Amino acid sequence: MGTLVTFAANGGTASGHLARPAMGPGRGVIVLQEFWGLNDQIKRVADRFAAEGFTALAPDLYHGRLAGNRDEAAKLLMALDIAQAEKDLRGAVDHLRGLTGHPVGTVGFCMGGALSLFAACANGANVAAAVVFYGGHPKVEYDWDGLRAPVLGHWAEHDDFANANVPRFEKELGARGRPYEFHTYPGTKHAFFNESRPEVYDRAAAARSWERTTAFFRKHL
Repeated sequence: MGTLVTFAANGGTASGHLARPAMGPGRGVIVLQEFWGLNDQIKRVADRFAAEGFTALAPDLYHGRLAGNRDEAAKLLMALDIAQAEKDLRGAVDHLRGLTGHPVGTVGFCMGGALSLFAACANGANVAAAVVFYGGHPKVEYDWDGLRAPVLGHWAEHDDFANANVPRFEKELGARGRPYEFHTYPGTKHAFFNESRPEVYDRAAAARSWERTTAFFRKHL
């Protein structure tokens, strides 16, 4: 369903997977990768959003690199240039706004979950809704005062890495009166949404979190 596109990013260029709905431009959603890179699974998520009536753009934040195993993925995550990622994300937001004529939503998984919130904080009113799936990245710092979007969070019950962020997120969002809604899915592990990882995938939690996410975007975009 989707195609490879190139877009401007602060004087340079970036690329990504763009999926369009069958009828009309739809409201825009930025889909942000796990630490594996822009792989087929993330592209399928963007395609699913298009099937729901959204225009979805999954930017390639690793610029063509993909991890073949967990060690490579961890190295790519830690090597991510956050300043460059911010430029790529801003370019993706601007490109999608140009296509749809409206503020966009952001959604991401694991590393991408952290970057979903990061992009919402960095782009102010240009991001109207942010969704975080078990998000975390040790190098990401958030401009909480720049956030204008409501936040929806999905968390696994058994996930020490990502869940360590929840109290801080709740504190910063609550201190600024930013609306947020967090859900924890009983019995689940990190990456429960990723159907390509059967060792952690939870069909029921993935379906419920998808329903909540699409409803959230339809309400706020």
